[in-house]
Amino acid sequence: MSETLIAVILGIVEGLTEFLPISSTGHMILIGSLLGFEGVKATVFDVFIQLGAILSVLLLYRRKFINMLDLRFPSALSSKLTIYHVIAGAIPVMAVAFFLHKLIKTYLFSNHTVIIGLVIGSLLMLAAERFNQRPHTKDVDDLTLRQAFWVGLFQCFSLWPGFSRSGATIAGGLFFGLSRTAAAEFSFIIAVPIMLVAGTYDLYKNWALLTPSDFNMIAVGFIVSFIVAYFSIIWFIKFLNKSSLASFAYYRFIVAAVSYWYFIL
Repeated sequence: MSETLIAVILGIVEGLTEFLPISSTGHMILIGSLLGFEGVKATVFDVFIQLGAILSVLLLYRRKFINMLDLRFPSALSSKLTIYHVIAGAIPVMAVAFFLHKLIKTYLFSNHTVIIGLVIGSLLMLAAERFNQRPHTKDVDDLTLRQAFWVGLFQCFSLWPGFSRSGATIAGGLFFGLSRTAAAEFSFIIAVPIMLVAGTYDLYKNWALLTPSDFNMIAVGFIVSFIVAYFSIIWFIKFLNKSSLASFAYYRFIVAAVSYWYFIL
């Protein structure tokens, strides 16, 4: 299979899965195994196309990011998402990732651990849906700093591949009174600094391993990931206005079962 076709396939997978609660990392590991695209080059490629997905969030939520340039600390009466909410949501996972990065990369990036993450993450999402019967925070701009921090703590689960960063954060939001759409939008927004930091660190460590010919493949994957992620986010928000996370949880169970049969048995 040509590298260009691999780039298109993985760009589509990344764009579809990065912001849906089905684990982009898990899908990239599993699909990468099926395509025979693994190793350091695959890791660097994954980082680049994640940046394409991030760009879609910056474009879709550009007004909120521009508003965050106002650095005044939010008052009890304010109703606006601020940079301080993003910091509160990002600090927990960044701190854990900083200290456990090597262990995570060494021991958790395998088909077996992804399958475990898919199952446990699904159970968490179903539990959050049962708990969140009457959300009291309907809009992401009404989020409190305390809620932002607790959602950030839940995001630490996403360091286990297969768990899903968006799945963990949306579930955390549901447990602490956010509506599905508010939890999802906050999940998208706090992904930006976290993925930029993680991506920059991975690129810094592995940049020397790239060759000029690799950048054609990277450019294709980046563009495809950006376009697919852009429309995936729009569709997902509309979906959450009418439906729950249950269908995504059941999909994850199916993926876990098929993956167990294919990779483990």
